[in-house]
Order: sequence, then structure tokens, then C-alpha cells
Amino acid sequence: MSETAVSKAALRGMASGVLLMTFFGTMWAGIGIGGLQGWGNPWLPIFAIVICIVLFVCGYILSRSSQKLPSYSSKSGKQRSKRTGMWFNIIFGLEFILIVFAAVICGSINHFEYFFPVMAIIVGVHFLPLAYLFKVSAYYITGALLCFLAIVTMLFVPVNIEFLNHEISAWWSFIGFGSALILWVTSVIILLNGRKMLRLANNA
Repeated sequence: MSETAVSKAALRGMASGVLLMTFFGTMWAGIGIGGLQGWGNPWLPIFAIVICIVLFVCGYILSRSSQKLPSYSSKSGKQRSKRTGMWFNIIFGLEFILIVFAAVICGSINHFEYFFPVMAIIVGVHFLPLAYLFKVSAYYITGALLCFLAIVTMLFVPVNIEFLNHEISAWWSFIGFGSALILWVTSVIILLNGRKMLRLANNA
């Protein structure tokens, strides 16, 4: 298999990762904004949307740029790509099931405030097999940071705080904004690596 063929597969995977992390990072930002109970509107939502649009456009451009490179020419390459897709779907499916299970459990014991920290841990853990699957070491750091953020929040951050005579759901905001930042920064790192690989592939 040629180096350019490998680069195309990697670029498409990176672009998909950027798009997914941008989307879910923005969802986490929405959770953080919701925790502020109206404080910071409308500027914080606008800021989050702008970041989402910029990263999404960059990820889309990277995906489109990869189409100019040669496709896999070997059967083994296609099989490897198919296996990778299968395992990604399995990991993503398990993550979704665990998140739903966590929501049901937290709701049934009347402690739904634990849902978002637990969800952050589930999301963080799911990055660990993805790091191995896609050979992206940055995902190990992303997963560890998400788990660390959730644990620190539950141990040291009060569930609710009052700020300028305004009550804030601190766990929502701390987890939401923290997770959004982690995912957005990871998106930028993957995007920069993808652009570097694109230059190398074009110069090959």
C-alpha cells in the first residue's frame, strides 16, 4: 500500500473526528450554558456557535481535500478500513447504551445531578479504545482529561453556587464548558495534524 493511500484513509478519519468532536463539543457547551441559568446570554451561545461553524468548515475542507488523493489499491487496505469502521460502531454503540443506562439510574435514584459527570467519564473512557483503533495518541489525553474533569468536579465543586445574586448549576457549567474545551482543542490538534499530512501527501 502506498504512503499516499494511507494518508487518504488517515485524512478522512481525521476529518470525521474533527466533525464529530466539534458537534459534541458544542453540545457540551450547550450544557454549560444551560447551567448558567440565563447568565451570559446571548453572547455565550453565539460564541459557541461561531466556534462550531469555524471548526466544522475546517473539518469539511480537510475531508474534501482528501478526495484528491488516490484510494486504496490493495484488498488488505479495504479490509482494514472495514474492520476499523466495525469496531468504531461497536465502541460508539456501547458508549450510547452506557449513557442511556446512566441517565436511567441517576434519574431513578433522584440524583440526576450526577448524570453529566458520569457521562463525561463514559465519553472519556470511550476515547481510550479509539486512540488504539485509529492510532491517534491525542485521544488518550482527551479521554484522561475528560475523566479527570468529571472526578474533580464531583469531589471539589459544589453542585450549585450563587454568583452575583444568580444561582448557577456549577456541575453543569463546569463539566459542560470543560468538556467542550477539551473536545474543541482536540479537534484543532487533529485538524493541524491532518493539514500536515495533506501537505506531505501532496508533496509525495
